[in-house]
Amino acid sequence: MLVLTLFSSPGTRMVAQENAPNIRVVVDMVQLSVAVTDSKGNYITGLRPSDFAIVEDNIPQKLATFGEGNEPAYRVADAAPPDGKTPAQGNGQQRAANQNLSADDQSLSSMVAGANVFLLFDTSNYMYRGFVFAQDAIADFVRSLETADKVAFYSYSRDLSRSAPLTPDRTKVLRGVRATVAGDDAALYNCLLLTIKDAAHFTGRKVVVVFSNGPDNSSMVPPEDVAELAQSTGTAIYMISTQLAKLEPVSTAVFERMTAATGGKAYFAKNWKDEQRAFASIRDDLAHLYSLSYYPQPNPNRGWRGITVKLVGDRLKKYHIRTRNGYRPQPNRFSVGSATASASETAPEQP
Repeated sequence: MLVLTLFSSPGTRMVAQENAPNIRVVVDMVQLSVAVTDSKGNYITGLRPSDFAIVEDNIPQKLATFGEGNEPAYRVADAAPPDGKTPAQGNGQQRAANQNLSADDQSLSSMVAGANVFLLFDTSNYMYRGFVFAQDAIADFVRSLETADKVAFYSYSRDLSRSAPLTPDRTKVLRGVRATVAGDDAALYNCLLLTIKDAAHFTGRKVVVVFSNGPDNSSMVPPEDVAELAQSTGTAIYMISTQLAKLEPVSTAVFERMTAATGGKAYFAKNWKDEQRAFASIRDDLAHLYSLSYYPQPNPNRGWRGITVKLVGDRLKKYHIRTRNGYRPQPNRFSVGSATASASETAPEQP
């Protein structure tokens, strides 16, 4: 009997084990979250696997799995119906097909469905004025997320506080939000790096949503290192910042560059209503992302690998794509002994 276990690294590592003889094969799977929008920013839904073309280091790649929004992903070769058309999101035919998937396919679907959302809240002395309003906006965002999503809540000033580990239980997350208190200096990049490292332990789509009220004034880690780790682990960064940060051009440029490189977005809110609209926009984005994955073709490059995703066909060329632009292959973080560990078992311990 062949048993397949899926993990996430620059994308995902698949380990195949055969009982007798004892053979192990390790193959890298790269997973991408892709937003497709028109010139007005409206999401384009109902696209097919054949509408996407992926190139890594100028090497064409073959799409392995495909999904839209929080619907379960499916194997492209196995799930295509006889007429060659890919069912649109929510299509009953696709749901029926998913019910008949093998155990390995069901594992894949449960891994990719939904998102692991890590909220990182600025509790530094920058936040004294708008602290309560920010807590309310974050709480509303947590309540509004799809049930398929899991959420963690962290806060930071000079140090990182893991207030609520990744969980589907919104009550635990909300308790963490309400328990936060204001701190001192802001070490945003230090704490964001640690959050991304925590997120890398989990399978599936990974997202870090940062609420910051000002620039970083005490980190030792440069933002370029943070962005590269996020790209290499497939973690999208969304940043919501207030006008205070936008008054510093360097921070504005860094926030925009970092989020764009990982496939996320940067928002600058003038008031608490803008903060709520920004969180609503992120929630909408997560619900409309396409999940694509592929097994990289042979590539001697062990350093940075560039990724390009394009739409195929003249009718789709007018649309815009947003996703991460590359990754650096990461060492396998999982031993054979931990191959069947659940996400909760690999979660970082509370300090």
